[in-house]
Amino acid sequence: MRKILIVDDDQKTRELLKTYLEKNQYEVILSHNGESFLAELHAHTDQLSLVILDVMLPDTDGFVLCKQVRQGSNVPIIMLTASSDETDRIVGLELGADDYIAKPYSPRELLARIKAILRRSAVETPAARYYRFVGFTLDLKERKVTDSAGQPVVLTGLDFQLLKYFTEHPGQILDRSVLCEETRGRDAGPLDRSLDVQISRLRLRLNDDGKQPALIKTVRGAGYVFSADVSVSSA
Repeated sequence: MRKILIVDDDQKTRELLKTYLEKNQYEVILSHNGESFLAELHAHTDQLSLVILDVMLPDTDGFVLCKQVRQGSNVPIIMLTASSDETDRIVGLELGADDYIAKPYSPRELLARIKAILRRSAVETPAARYYRFVGFTLDLKERKVTDSAGQPVVLTGLDFQLLKYFTEHPGQILDRSVLCEETRGRDAGPLDRSLDVQISRLRLRLNDDGKQPALIKTVRGAGYVFSADVSVSSA
């Protein structure tokens, strides 16, 4: 059973989500503030399938917690925000969140987002396991990326999915709609900057110069291209 950790300071909301998700075969752990969340995260870190963070909390905020989670874990994160301001969403994505949902929302919509993220982050075991490029190694089975020194590169689930798609299509111009569908399961509107934030974050993780990127290049008016020689192997 997939285990989900939720932090929200509203008891009614917490209990509603717990009841709804348990009916859909998820195990749910609840926290009411940042302190209890971090305690539960530490206790269950290797068992969690997904984390849901409310932005507004009594003792801290979801952005701080998101940053702390990302310092040691790639577990998928969905952020809940009461603000319709794009800034909140962009900040969350920059800190490593995988998705966001604005309040008010329906439990059904949240469940759909959860299923989409977990489906995309499911472990794959194809014949081709390793994708190697400019010193980096992407391991599909372990869902991890290491640098030339063998050190892990911390990526969110969406970052990993995006990099995987790039390495599977080196040298091809990939338009925004394809990349958004691949990572989020939906297209992006003309004002949606989520993909741009994700690309910038991935460049940073791969030490790709944001001003003059050599690895993930922007093709103005067309999309992005992964400009690296990629070798693929099963061992």
